[in-house]
Amino acid sequence: MNVTPHSSNLVPPPISREALITAITTFLSGWDSLDEIRETLQRELDAAGPRAILRLGKALSGTGADWDYYPRDPLARRIHHVLADQILLPDSVLHGAEHLAALGNGPVVIVANHLSYADANLVDVMFDRAGAAQTCDRLTVIAGPKVYSSLKRRFSSLCFGTIKVPQSSGVSSEDAVMDVREVARAARRSIDTAHERLRLGDALLVFGEGTRSRTRGMQPMLAAVTRYFEVAGTRVLPVGITGTEALFPIGEDELHAVRVEVRVGHPIAAQEIHERCGGDRQGMMDEVGRAVAALLPPEYRGAYEGS
Repeated sequence: MNVTPHSSNLVPPPISREALITAITTFLSGWDSLDEIRETLQRELDAAGPRAILRLGKALSGTGADWDYYPRDPLARRIHHVLADQILLPDSVLHGAEHLAALGNGPVVIVANHLSYADANLVDVMFDRAGAAQTCDRLTVIAGPKVYSSLKRRFSSLCFGTIKVPQSSGVSSEDAVMDVREVARAARRSIDTAHERLRLGDALLVFGEGTRSRTRGMQPMLAAVTRYFEVAGTRVLPVGITGTEALFPIGEDELHAVRVEVRVGHPIAAQEIHERCGGDRQGMMDEVGRAVAALLPPEYRGAYEGS
């Protein structure tokens, strides 16, 4: 789970067992089950051992300065799954697990709608609960610069591999803004890195709108996302997410328990999308956007309502 949407630090490296537990329990100070959470964290960290905590601290201290791939940390992922047991309501559900089981080992780009800073973490948790451990183990998430701007966000991003990508002024804010030339240079490197990861067997998770929706409704998909479809044999997996917008409601700092519903659609060969759309990149992404919208209730479809 993404334990906060803000840019303050989690703990200053080097990290310690006590500092990590304190940081998490302080953030969750209003929860009734706080004692249970603390005891569970203590057990998990003791089982992991000091070397795992040291590795996590080193991973957190990474600056994310390059437009590159950053590997996951097993302990960070385990901690988030423990927190998910407290934060996700029991009736949270994933539909379409059979489509995950059928993916195999080939290159796949998962395209989902975007409602919360925690969407990637929730996808990881829900896929894992659905028995798609193989997909989770090769999950790599396309992440904007702000993911690397604080230890708290970095902590959440360590649940999976990430590739740092630039954002233009059209979909970014604050310190994430870059000029057009900088975006182009960084984007080329990020795309090359993504292609390399796909060829190595990663499952690439992309939020094709470029930024989270502030209204629940989908925004138009970005044409540039089709660059990730260019590795031979790639399939596109549409995923619809509901409920995560209530985790951190707009304008609030407090974390809320939520019911999450994830729907996984049929995988589509990227080459088929390309052929149907005559190579038109926006047309390709609109087709993917419609596939995602078809998995969502009408109030979430936004730009693709009625498509």
